[in-house]
Amino acid sequence: MAEVDVKNLKNEVVDKLTLDDAVFDYTASETLVWEAVRAYLAGQRKGTHATKNRALVSGAGKKLWRQKGTGRARVGSLRSPLWRKGGTVFGPQPRDYSQAFPKQKRRGAIKMVLSDKLRSQKMTVLDAFPLESPKTKDFVTVLKTLNLDNKVLVVDERENRNLFLSSRNVPKVKMVTSSGVNVYDLLNHEHLLISKQALLSIQEVLQK
Repeated sequence: MAEVDVKNLKNEVVDKLTLDDAVFDYTASETLVWEAVRAYLAGQRKGTHATKNRALVSGAGKKLWRQKGTGRARVGSLRSPLWRKGGTVFGPQPRDYSQAFPKQKRRGAIKMVLSDKLRSQKMTVLDAFPLESPKTKDFVTVLKTLNLDNKVLVVDERENRNLFLSSRNVPKVKMVTSSGVNVYDLLNHEHLLISKQALLSIQEVLQK
């Protein structure tokens, strides 16, 4: 069973936490993580791009001139794609880009990334985040005390308002709840700063 130090905001070790090897010593193909990231990014696409076809552009549908006898090419409507400001043919339309991704595979990818964070010592566990006020200066002081100067993903078990307000304006820092942890954020941030209760909550979910 893997063990990790539990620290306080003064960077002092106050406890030891034993972690389940099924979650934090998990190995799988790197393709699994790639598939999880691809599915996540596909789900983030809005899919609201659209173009107007000949049924949507403005203009009358009346035939512009008679079929024969003018010496000009025959034409049916001002909204034809052949004309300037005419409708677009086969242009993009609103669609859903999300991909089906099994829950077990998604959990496996998260376990693999968490295991890598633990092995490479890029995960700091705190006993709690007791910030007294929502001040960015206080949160920055905590990061300096913990020697964290890279991209940091902050995770707490529930929405900690003071922590959220203190960290949202800090560059390279993102805060999520334990239920909002995903593979993309874990990979996109070099260090994981997580509370003890949030870590236990994530472990409980990933054990299922």
